[in-house]
Amino acid sequence: MSSGLFDYTNFPQISGELFRNVQRRDLFDDSKRFVDAEPRVSPDLLFERYLTRRDGADFDLASFVESQFRLPEPVAATPDLAASRSMEDHVSSLWGALTRTFEDADSAGSTLVPLPNPHVVPGGRFREMYYWDSYFTAEGLAAAGRTDLIAGMVGNVASLLDRFDFVPLGNRAYYDSRSQVPLFYRMLRVLERAEGFDAVAPHVEALRTEHEFWMDGADRVAEADGPAAHRRVVGLGGGTVLNRYWDDRARPRPESYHEDRRLAERVPVDERPRLFRDVRAACESGWDFSSRWLAGDGLETIRTTELVPVDLNAVLFGMESALAEWLPRVGRDEAGERYADLAADRREAINRYCWDADAGFYVDHSWADGERSERLTLAGVAPLFTGAATDDRAAAVADRLRRDFLRPGGLVTTLEDTGEQWDAPSGWAPLHWMAVTGLRRYGHGGLADEIAGRWVDLARRSFEETGRMAEKYDVRTVGETTDLGEYEPQYGFGWTNGVVTALSARQ
Repeated sequence: MSSGLFDYTNFPQISGELFRNVQRRDLFDDSKRFVDAEPRVSPDLLFERYLTRRDGADFDLASFVESQFRLPEPVAATPDLAASRSMEDHVSSLWGALTRTFEDADSAGSTLVPLPNPHVVPGGRFREMYYWDSYFTAEGLAAAGRTDLIAGMVGNVASLLDRFDFVPLGNRAYYDSRSQVPLFYRMLRVLERAEGFDAVAPHVEALRTEHEFWMDGADRVAEADGPAAHRRVVGLGGGTVLNRYWDDRARPRPESYHEDRRLAERVPVDERPRLFRDVRAACESGWDFSSRWLAGDGLETIRTTELVPVDLNAVLFGMESALAEWLPRVGRDEAGERYADLAADRREAINRYCWDADAGFYVDHSWADGERSERLTLAGVAPLFTGAATDDRAAAVADRLRRDFLRPGGLVTTLEDTGEQWDAPSGWAPLHWMAVTGLRRYGHGGLADEIAGRWVDLARRSFEETGRMAEKYDVRTVGETTDLGEYEPQYGFGWTNGVVTALSARQ
C-alpha cells in the first residue's frame, strides 16, 4: 500500500521547498495555519512565481506568502449574544456558528477534502471535520433535537468511506494516512435512536468497509508463531489478533512540521522515521500527547505502535457487536454470525491482555515485550463504554476511578503531570462521556451522576468567568487549562458543547 492517498507535491503549503522554508523560518506561531492556507492561483503558477522571485535581492518570504495565499482565521466561537446569556443559550447558538460546508472544497491547491453535507467542526484552529469529535458532537446534537445535522454528518463519514475505504482523521489532504478512534458505529447508534434502523441500514456496508481497513493483514499476523504486527493489526500468538494505532507515513506531520523536526533532534538520525510514525500514531489515537505512550519521561521516548491500546480494541469490539446485530437485519445472517464470533474473541482477548488484576483497572498492553503498561489512564473506562468489561471488573474500575481519578471538576485523564495536554491536570469531554456512559451501563449510576455533575458544573463556572467553552479543563483547580501541549488552548468547542448538552439532558 502507498504511504498515503494524496500526492503532496500538488500542495505547495504542505510539501516542497516553499513549505520547508516557511516552517523553518517560523513565519507562523502555529504551523497548522500555513497548511490550511489556500493558494490564490494554481499550484503550478505559484511554484513558478516562487522559483522566479526567491533569489531576488528584495524577496521577502512573509510578503510572498501573504500575497499568494489566503490565510485562514479561527472559526468563530463567540456569537453576539447578551452578556447575561446562560451557558445553555451560548451552546445552542454555537451549533450554527460551528457548522461549515465543504461541498466546494476541492479548489486547486486547497488541502480541504470535500464533504456533501454541512458539518459541525470543533472550533478555533480546528476548521475542518474531525472524526472522533463528530460522535461526541452528535450526542449533543441529538439532545438538542438537531437530527438534521446528525444525518448529514453520518453521510459525510460514509462518503469518506466510499471514497477512501477508511475515515481520515479529518477532511484535509495531510490527514490522508491515518484515521482516528473508529466511532462511526456510535454515530449510527445516535442516528438509530433518533430516526430508527431504516436510517442506519444504508450505511451498514460502509461500516464493514471500515472494519476491513482496521483488520488489514489480520490473517497474516494470526498465523505467526509469536507476536507479529502489520499496519494496525497485532498477532499475539495462538491466533489472537488485536489492534494498534498506526500511520502509513513516517515523516514529520505537515501541520506540526517545526515541532516534529525539533523533537527529532533528540534522537539519532536512524531512529527518526520510527519517532515520526509513533508521533503520528498517537495522533490517530486522539491522545496527542500523553505519558500513556512514553517509555520514559520525554516525548522522544514515544512508542505508540508498540502498544495494544485498550480503548481502540474496546471500540472495535463495539463495532463488531453492532455489525453482528445489524447485518442480519439487512439479510446478511451468516456475516452477522461471523462478526458475533469476532466480537466474542476480542472481548476475551481484551480481558486477558488488558486487565491488570493488581491495579484493578484496564490498561494498554505492550505486544513488543509481552507486558501490561504500568500507566493508569482514563482509556481504562472504554471497555465499560462499549460493553467489553465483565461485571466484577467494571466494579473494580469504578472503585479506582473514585479513589484515584476523581477531582473537584471531574476526572483527570492520567495520574501523571508531564506538561503534555492529555495528562494531569487536564480533563476532556470525550473521556467524561465514555466514563459516565460506561458506569451507567454497569449499574454504577451514583458515581456516574457525581462525575457528570462535577463536569457540567466545571464547564458552567468556567463559562460564567470567561464567556466561552473550552477544548479541555483543569479538573483540579476547576477552570480552564493552562497552555499545555504543542498548541494553545482552543475554544468553541464541538465536543465540549456536545457532552455538556448530552449530560445535562440525562441528569
